[in-house]
Amino acid sequence: MKSPCINVCTMDPERGVCRGCCRTLEEIAAWSTMGEDEQARVVDALPERRRRLNVPEIPVPPLA
Repeated sequence: MKSPCINVCTMDPERGVCRGCCRTLEEIAAWSTMGEDEQARVVDALPERRRRLNVPEIPVPPLA
């Protein structure tokens, strides 16, 4: 599964998640060793986590 990283890697110390992808440091560090089911579980949880923690979406400009 493709990583949800959007190359805006800045941790929010109050919320404990990356401001870009909304994953925790533990999830980011373990991503490459997670199975596809676990990766899917993380990705599926991100929208609700972003809403619950009130982490604003960061617009990403299109690649040239």
